[in-house]
Amino acid sequence: MSFEEKTSETVNSLKCQNCGAILHYAPGTNSLKCEYCGTVNQIEDDTLSAAIRPVDYDDFIASQQNHTEATQQAVVVKCVSCGASTTMLPNVTADSCPFCASPLVIDTVQTTSILQPHYVLPFVVTDKQAVSHFQTWMGKLWFAPSDLVKRVKDGSSQQLKGIYIPHWSYDTDTDTQYSGSRGEYYYTTETYTVEVNGKTETRTREVRHTAWYPASGRVENNFRDILVSASPSLPRKMAEILEPWLLDQLKKYDGRYLSGFRAEIYQTDAQQALVIAKKRMVPAIESEICNDIGGDTQRIDNYDVDYNSLGVKYLLLPVWISAYRYKNKLYHFVVNACTGEVTGDRPYSWMKIVGLILGIIFGIFVLYAIAQSQ
Repeated sequence: MSFEEKTSETVNSLKCQNCGAILHYAPGTNSLKCEYCGTVNQIEDDTLSAAIRPVDYDDFIASQQNHTEATQQAVVVKCVSCGASTTMLPNVTADSCPFCASPLVIDTVQTTSILQPHYVLPFVVTDKQAVSHFQTWMGKLWFAPSDLVKRVKDGSSQQLKGIYIPHWSYDTDTDTQYSGSRGEYYYTTETYTVEVNGKTETRTREVRHTAWYPASGRVENNFRDILVSASPSLPRKMAEILEPWLLDQLKKYDGRYLSGFRAEIYQTDAQQALVIAKKRMVPAIESEICNDIGGDTQRIDNYDVDYNSLGVKYLLLPVWISAYRYKNKLYHFVVNACTGEVTGDRPYSWMKIVGLILGIIFGIFVLYAIAQSQ
């Protein structure tokens, strides 16, 4: 089937067979549901007949450079404030950026060719469940400004947006040659003097020393699904807190899973993301080197890593996100729409903090006064 035929088939499958309205993906299912007449269309799961596997990294990069990698047409709008590019929902005349809450300039919408993802992790957490997570999180924010809590809670259902965040996933088997030193502890007895009640006493103690011996060798590591967010719009630390993702539930990419949701276009490409992925592998590689060196302590002087069988997958992972501004500063709240894991950042009310400190000081003063009067 040609790309044009496949695209036409997907577009037609998004239309309700009963009333012609656009169908939206129902989180936690393999179906599209009409919001007007309730008609349900099943999405055939092609993943069941094929294992989830990466593509060869070098072949993938070459296909991009030669423009032979699979692409698709998408309606994309770019935020003039933060630079995030996301797909646009149909029939939308006004919207705000999910990452910075700035109004989107609908006049800048363009239809363009974008790289087709290899896999998509469908939404499981519904909007109502996400709102519940959001309100619970807001309710636990100690020292949050009172007006913020009320304002965000009142508009939480409108502020949360369902969006697929692009990620790169890497598999590789590493072969590492290293050189370093093995440290082995030994102890000697040391004599010292102390002053006790005006008299000098002689005592002994055990002192630890380290004997160092040269070490070198080779270690192997197997890495699977090292994830790197391809969206600088979402702070990387926040994206990593949302892990782990249930990647065993990935589906072969099908545009119908995106119906009713937006998807960000990647801004960090596969080559840039690989640099970050390699940094995420470093702790495991160095830990394996230390285990191989042995002894009581270790030093690593240098090592050289070969990345064998390097594979990559381009994924879309689901989140519910709320971006809000408070006193001209941007804050995020994000829900992993597969596991329900939540993370976010928030402002603090210094008046509440100072009030608490003063209350503690006053309480200590009262207790001291009571103790002195007894």
